[in-house]
Amino acid sequence: MSPTVLVVAATPQELAPPDGWETLVCGVGPVEAALATARRLAVAPPAALLHVGIAGARRARGLPLRSLVVGADARYSDLGVGPEWAPGVVAPDAALLRAVRAALPDAPVLRIGTSGRVGGTRGCDVEAMEGFAVLRAAQAAGVPAVEVRAVSNAVEEPDRAHWDIAGALAAVTAVTPALVTAMRAAIAEAGHG
Repeated sequence: MSPTVLVVAATPQELAPPDGWETLVCGVGPVEAALATARRLAVAPPAALLHVGIAGARRARGLPLRSLVVGADARYSDLGVGPEWAPGVVAPDAALLRAVRAALPDAPVLRIGTSGRVGGTRGCDVEAMEGFAVLRAAQAAGVPAVEVRAVSNAVEEPDRAHWDIAGALAAVTAVTPALVTAMRAAIAEAGHG
């Protein structure tokens, strides 16, 4: 039996139709994402968690729309307190990160910031609204996790007519089956799940 992989996204549109993996719609924003993910992981922890979705990228990074990005870590930009009070960074599982990088050799591995608002991240070339929350819930539950995003817009672009949400959704859902396969192999090789 293959290790159980849970694929988590903020919205149903970001999830590929499940083909032997489980899915969770966690909701938009860090609070909803943390609550939904923690609640699901408390019921039956999977062998691994893949967090997918769309994201904005800073123009200076030069990432084209629809390009895929692998999370080097997830940073919470809204908190504003030091690590002695609350964690603000979660690293992906090292084995899953290697597996995802092998499956997406052309995708840059970058820090992904999490903020409850567009343009709310600091020190990150890529930003989304749920990554830190989902990875932090997985970390607390002892579930290895990794984040992959497709670029839908420039962070600095307020005109949504210039965003490519449909293209980014297609990019991230198209790659999900290969990512799940790579993650299952990594989990099996590590002897988990």
